[in-house]
Amino acid sequence: MLSSSIFSSLAAALSLALAASADRGRPRTVTELNIVNKEVAPDGFPRVGVLPNGTFPGPIIKGYKGDTFQINVTNQLHDNSMNTSTTVHWHGIDQHHTNWADGVAFVTQCPIEPGHSFLYDFDVPDQAGTFWYHSHEGVQYCDGLRGPLVIYDEHDPHKNMYDVDDETTVITLSDWYHVPARNYAGPKIGPVAANSTLINSLGRMGQSHTPVTVIEVEQGKRYRFRLLSASCHPYFNFSIDGHDNLTIIEADGQNTEPLTGIDQIQMLAAQRYSVVLEANQPIGNYWIRAVPEQVNPTSFNTSLGLAILRYRGAPAEDPKDDPYTNAPVPKNPLLEQNLHAYRTEEPVPPLDPDCEECNLIFNFTLDVNANDPRDGLFLVNGTSYQSPTVPVLLQILSGKYTPQQLLPHGSIYALPRNKTIQVTMPGLVLGGPHPLHLHGHSFHVIRSAGSNSTNTINPVFRDTLAVGGAATDDVTIRFRTDNPGPWIMHCHIDFHLALGFAIVFAEDAPDVAADISPIPPAWYELCPIFDKGDGNVQQYYVGYSWRDLALFAGAALAVLFLLSKLLIGLKRRYKKIALPYYSPLSADELEANQKEVVFTYSDGATPASLSAEPLLNSANK
Repeated sequence: MLSSSIFSSLAAALSLALAASADRGRPRTVTELNIVNKEVAPDGFPRVGVLPNGTFPGPIIKGYKGDTFQINVTNQLHDNSMNTSTTVHWHGIDQHHTNWADGVAFVTQCPIEPGHSFLYDFDVPDQAGTFWYHSHEGVQYCDGLRGPLVIYDEHDPHKNMYDVDDETTVITLSDWYHVPARNYAGPKIGPVAANSTLINSLGRMGQSHTPVTVIEVEQGKRYRFRLLSASCHPYFNFSIDGHDNLTIIEADGQNTEPLTGIDQIQMLAAQRYSVVLEANQPIGNYWIRAVPEQVNPTSFNTSLGLAILRYRGAPAEDPKDDPYTNAPVPKNPLLEQNLHAYRTEEPVPPLDPDCEECNLIFNFTLDVNANDPRDGLFLVNGTSYQSPTVPVLLQILSGKYTPQQLLPHGSIYALPRNKTIQVTMPGLVLGGPHPLHLHGHSFHVIRSAGSNSTNTINPVFRDTLAVGGAATDDVTIRFRTDNPGPWIMHCHIDFHLALGFAIVFAEDAPDVAADISPIPPAWYELCPIFDKGDGNVQQYYVGYSWRDLALFAGAALAVLFLLSKLLIGLKRRYKKIALPYYSPLSADELEANQKEVVFTYSDGATPASLSAEPLLNSANK
């Protein structure tokens, strides 16, 4: 139970935030998210999850273009088989002037400890579309902390194309696991097989007869279905039996020119689409399918995702066709290169020939060495991302460091302001395709995976794209550096992010402090509270905490004392050690203790099954 004093402080914080929003003169969308451990059984198999407001997926958060969103996140987690510290990221929201509210553990904030809360307060002046929210702490969102975020546009240019667009037309596709996601974490090659695929809140494990989601339509009406892949790993091939003329009008919160005649959509983790369905078939029941990548399309396995499109007046029963033996063969699946930005969207910015640091190439590799305990780590330009002990934003705000000195070394890329950045990424065969997501920006997809052509006229504008599965299958994106702050770019297969598939852009670092809005005092309190708290996380860190420094200092004094007694004039040698849980460093401590870190794992761990707990937890908790 949270104490009354905590509730009082929450009420005070919310009141201050509401007053601040009123000062900004924007309509408010106010939401409470209580993150709890609760047993659920969406596919008939009960397990405890990490759930926003006790539901899976979490409640739909709705607002309008131009709103201020004030979302108070309260951490009530207690199950130590999963991460109990948390953050929430608002996926696809640019967070102009509010980088501190992006919700990425150890990039833009310290996690929220159990028994504490944090108010995310940000404006959305010029975005509308289909977004979502999820934990960005370890692999926690795989345990359930994910849900839809929809921002409506009263002046939607596609409004005349559909009749219905409400909560009933939001379709969330998710993978679901019967054990905590931490059990899958650790160096491992190959896909993590989900136990089932859920459409909205329901799914079937195997060929069972547990309930599935039913979406009701009325014959003759047009429906805007907002599709969201809240997957941790697999991509889904989405289709609706008998309806092979879907029209795509949005990708990742950005309007597209209508693309008609689509009968199947490949959706990678974190991608979103809006499609218009015309309910023009005979009254009846039709399978909605989400076929995950591990499924053989001819035989089907246990993780096939199913729901029912039911015309009003049809009997309450499953469609007649056996979904496990019969499936329509797609004739016109979506190809990303056929998507084009809507004509009113911003044009593709030209490259600056004088800006050498604006043309980047990232090579992705997977470290495969059976004799190395770190086998299976992803490398970006030769470096595997390791979370720093001090959030990158806090490092920048300290004013002590150049971008080149920011931690983690080798994973921070400084970008100048108001430049066009072009990023080229060759494909990675192992574990692909990889959904790559950039925070703080949408980008123009100059070249899509699987295509040999480029488009600098009207390519799709989005925030998550597929990195191809062949080394020669380059993808290219462009974006404008108009949003100062540290922004992570990472693979959205959450298990791959945990294995280092990420980098951070330090965008216009010298001007971050002046650009972001006043940071609330509660943000500065997150790190000290986290350091003292009982929550547990599953991260790899680089940098030393004050507890580390105390241990090192004590050991050094003891060694020096013994050596002086023995008159041995040997110099002290530093050793690589495993780090304990996070503790915040002061700016001076951080500057003095930028050291290399290696990974170690709990006793008895194997490359196929790693707990990824640092060895010195007991020294820090």
